[in-house]
Amino acid sequence: MPKASEIKKNSAIEFNGNTYFVKDIQRSVPQGRAGGSIYRMRMYDVVTGNKIDEAFKDSDMLTLADLTKRPVTFSYMDGDEFVFMSTEDYTPYNINKESIAEEAQFINESIEGMQVIIVNDQPVALDMPTTVELEVVETDPSIKGASATSRTKPATLSTGVTVQVPEYISTGDKIKVNIEEKKFSGRSDS
Repeated sequence: MPKASEIKKNSAIEFNGNTYFVKDIQRSVPQGRAGGSIYRMRMYDVVTGNKIDEAFKDSDMLTLADLTKRPVTFSYMDGDEFVFMSTEDYTPYNINKESIAEEAQFINESIEGMQVIIVNDQPVALDMPTTVELEVVETDPSIKGASATSRTKPATLSTGVTVQVPEYISTGDKIKVNIEEKKFSGRSDS
């Protein structure tokens, strides 16, 4: 059983008789206290989808739940659900768009390296690669002679998300985007 300080984002834990998927963790160190940090975890019940916020001391012992990861590709939207297809056995996995709101901004058919996270036979989340390659569909015209370290401009990508890019990037270019930071990380090789 790991301590609360050892729990990572995208883990599954058993808490109060239910299984929860940890979506976000914030660490704080209260002033004037000897010792421990407090870990605030935003968790989703894997059965009902209900969200809870819970705080744990760094020394609290938690029980990890079994989770499985399966490689998938994005297939299509079905109402409020994203449908992903397993690349191993073509099993479809439906995930509500609210539970993957952050990742949804970067999902399209060409992204490789996605994995669906399954807890108790329920798909609960999506594990995305660190960077994805997306096409710039709208941005101001590129400036000739602009250096790589100069100012940035907003660019709308093929999934609808807007990120800041260097001035030399133009509409139609493929770029790499860091998902966690929502930042430009270079031109695509392809």
